[in-house]
Amino acid sequence: MTELVKVDATILSTEFLNTKNPDDKVVLTLHIPTDLDYFKGHFDQAPILAGVVQLHWAVEYAKQYLSMGTADVMNIQVLKFQEMILPGQDVVLTLTKKSAEKVLFSYQSTTSNGDIKSHSSGRLIFAETVAVYSAEHNAEKNTVGGL
Repeated sequence: MTELVKVDATILSTEFLNTKNPDDKVVLTLHIPTDLDYFKGHFDQAPILAGVVQLHWAVEYAKQYLSMGTADVMNIQVLKFQEMILPGQDVVLTLTKKSAEKVLFSYQSTTSNGDIKSHSSGRLIFAETVAVYSAEHNAEKNTVGGL
């Protein structure tokens, strides 16, 4: 089971980008090792990095670099998988904190001719958003019901 929760891509570089707050944005350049355990059985003849692994890494790095604490992810929105991530590839993971509960992520790489290739992207919603939404929604229901 411990193999399933390791975040074991090699971080080649880390760059913090912000306009307002040091916790706003981080860009991680990751090297995907050819012998990564996640490639075993996914798929033997043509290994690819599973989407669930990409999500797991985005969540763990958001917690580590964007001060997301220990909150669980309650929702994933606008999730797109566009191009496969292959063994030996270098990819750039960009994490942008949009609010206390929302983080945008994207994995990209640069092709040999300099074009940017998008691998996957989405929006992570951490636990606090659901709690706030539920409280606001219940308050609205109670107000409407009391009229």
